[in-house]
Amino acid sequence: MIDYACFCQIKHLHEQQGLSAAQIAATLALDPRTVAYWLTQERFRPRKATPRASLLDPFKAQIVRMLEKYPYSAAQVLQHLREQGFAGGYSLVKAYVRTVRPTRQAAFLTLAFAPGECAQVDWGSFGAVNVGQTSRRLSFFVMVLCYSRMMYVEFTVSQTLEHFLACHHNAFEYFGAVPHTVMVDNLKSAVLRRALGDAPVLHPTYADFAAHYGFRIVPCTVGKGHEKGRGENGVG
Repeated sequence: MIDYACFCQIKHLHEQQGLSAAQIAATLALDPRTVAYWLTQERFRPRKATPRASLLDPFKAQIVRMLEKYPYSAAQVLQHLREQGFAGGYSLVKAYVRTVRPTRQAAFLTLAFAPGECAQVDWGSFGAVNVGQTSRRLSFFVMVLCYSRMMYVEFTVSQTLEHFLACHHNAFEYFGAVPHTVMVDNLKSAVLRRALGDAPVLHPTYADFAAHYGFRIVPCTVGKGHEKGRGENGVG
């Protein structure tokens, strides 16, 4: 099989230089029959690759059905195929199983909340704002009631602990009540330390604030922002 560059050479030598098929074949070290064939073609057409038959072909549909029904390993699939007369090797089965195994989706528990049970809070950023002769980052605090999705938003020029607590107070005033639980990310205003497998160490000032207002602080698991989806959606 020749490539496109060789096809162009054949055409050039014949049409521009006037060489015969035999002369072109001698010049390019090709079989004369190959040159004669391509001289009859108006354009180059690469040969389509013919897929090679595999010992696994008769069993592929069966493998897909097996994997859709149970989370078999490649070794278990091979064992079932052996019983059906498959004579191929493990590597062949393993490679095919890797390509057709259904994607595993992470499981999430849908959280449900009673009225007044929980609120979720978060910070967001909204560019910058001019304050006097300087420019300050414009932030906003969001608190969302989990049951009703009622939302309180307050813009600030800082995300300090003082602003964090003041926004809580203003949100409670706006809602006219305090939820039993407040879910937060692991921001420094709320959580001082969080080690995998250990209880979070809450910021003492925030803990005192929660005790004063009578709500419980529930930090999200590290890297699990979806646990606070209502607050995240509010920021969006």
